[in-house]
Amino acid sequence: MIEVVPGGPMFEGEGDLLVVPVFADLTWGPGAEAAAGRLGPWLDDYFTAREFTGSAGDLVSVPGGDMPYREVAFVGLGDEVDAEGLRRASGTVGRFAGPYRTVCTTLNLVDLTGATEAVVVGYLLGAYHYDAYRSEPKARLNERLELLDASADTAAAIDSATAVARGVSLARDLVNQPAVDKAPDVLAARAGTLNERISVEIVDELEAVERGYGGLLAVGSGATNPPRMVVLRYEPEDAKASVAYVGKGIVFDSGGLSLKPAAMMEAMKTDMAGAATVYGAMQAIAELGLPIRVLGVAPLSENMTGGAAQRPGDVFVAYRGKTVEVLNTDAEGRLVLADGLGIAVESEPDLIVDIATLTGAAKVALGPSIGAIFGNDDDAVAAVEAAARFSGEPMWTMPFERSYRSQLKSTIADIKNIGDRYGGAITAALFLSEFVDDRPWVHLDVAGPARADKAEHYVSAGGTGFGVRTLVELAREMAAKE
Repeated sequence: MIEVVPGGPMFEGEGDLLVVPVFADLTWGPGAEAAAGRLGPWLDDYFTAREFTGSAGDLVSVPGGDMPYREVAFVGLGDEVDAEGLRRASGTVGRFAGPYRTVCTTLNLVDLTGATEAVVVGYLLGAYHYDAYRSEPKARLNERLELLDASADTAAAIDSATAVARGVSLARDLVNQPAVDKAPDVLAARAGTLNERISVEIVDELEAVERGYGGLLAVGSGATNPPRMVVLRYEPEDAKASVAYVGKGIVFDSGGLSLKPAAMMEAMKTDMAGAATVYGAMQAIAELGLPIRVLGVAPLSENMTGGAAQRPGDVFVAYRGKTVEVLNTDAEGRLVLADGLGIAVESEPDLIVDIATLTGAAKVALGPSIGAIFGNDDDAVAAVEAAARFSGEPMWTMPFERSYRSQLKSTIADIKNIGDRYGGAITAALFLSEFVDDRPWVHLDVAGPARADKAEHYVSAGGTGFGVRTLVELAREMAAKE
C-alpha cells in the first residue's frame, strides 16, 4: 500500500505532484493561493479555458514552473465541503496520481474535523487497483503521499486511516477474486492471514454435521467444493464492550435448482461480500487495537446445482433447532446466516450485526449505492446508522414490519424461506430475526453498494468493500462508551 507520511511547509519539500484544494467560484483553499501566485497570472485564463471553477469533482493539473514540484493539481471541493466531500475529492486525486511517485498535498489542512483521516482513506481507496489477473498490469508509480504542514497528531490519524483503508482493500480483493480461485476452503484459509491478534476456527463439512449447521450444509449440498464455517475472535484483555459480526459468504451463487438467468450470474462471485466485509473490518479493528471483543462469523458455501442439491420443498434443521422449509433455493443467503446468527447468539454480545448481499428487493428500493438497515432494537439501529453516516457509507433505515411475518408461515415447518412477491427485503430481515433470540440485532442488506459497475472518486469498479468502514466505526464507538 502507498506510504503516507507527515510533511513540512509546502515550499520546503519536493515531489512529483503538488495537490491543493479550491472551493467553488475559484475560492482558494489551503495552499492554493500561494501555489497560484508562484505559477503566475496566466493561470486565470487556463482555468477559464478548462472551465475549472472549483466545483466538486473537478481537477486540473499544470506544470510546476519554478516550484519544487513537477506538476501542480488543483482539485475542486465545491460550495461547502464535509468529510465525505473531502474523502471523494481525495479519492479523485488518488485515481489521478498513479503516474507520480511522490504526491504532496494540503488537502489535510481544510478546516474540518477529521480532515486527515478523510484525505488518507479517500486517497488510498481511490488509488486501489486489482491487477492480479492481468497479463500486463498497468504501471503505477505512486508510492508516497505526503501531508504538508502536518500537526503533532497527524501521524496517529494517518495510522488509523491507513488501517481502515487496508481493511477495505482486503474486502475488495476478496470480492474481486474469481469464484474458481476462492472455494470455501480457500477463502476459509485466507482467515489465517489476518492480524495475529485474531484467532481463527474453521469448521469443515464433517464437523458441521456434528454441530448441526443445517443451513450451511443444505446450501452447500449441490456443490463439489464443500462448505466451511469460519469463526474469528478478537478478544483484547481491556475490552469494554462486545459485538458479533456475521457476513454472508456465498462464494458463487447459481441460484441452485431455482436457477438464475445467465446474465444474473455474471457478478455472483460478489455474493460473499458480507463475509469479505467481516474479514476486512476485523483486520482493521485488530490493527487499531480497539478495546472491544469482536466475534466474526463467516458461513462460506457455493450454491450450485449438483445431483445432491437441495430441492424446492425440502426442509432442514437450522443450528439450534428451528426447522426451515425451502421453497426457493435462490433465497440461500438467509439459510447460511441462520446458522451464523445462532453462533453469534451463543457468545452473548452486546450487539449482533449481519451484513449480506441478500435481496434484489433492497436494490430495487434504494438503488445501487445505498444499503438497507433493519433491526429489532431502535438504539442499535440508531448506532449503526450513525456509524454509517460518520463513515460516509450511505444507508437508509427500512421499516421492520412485523405483520409481514405471516408471509413466512409454513404448513409443514417452523418457517419458510420466502414470502410474497413484494417487500422481499423486509421478509428476508424478518426471517433472520427468528434466529437472534432477544439479542439487539441489526441487519444490513448491501446487495446494491457491495459492487460498482464503474469507478468514481474513491469507489472502485467491482468490489467496493462497502460496510467495512461502518463496522469499524461502530466498534470504535462502542469501545469508547463508558
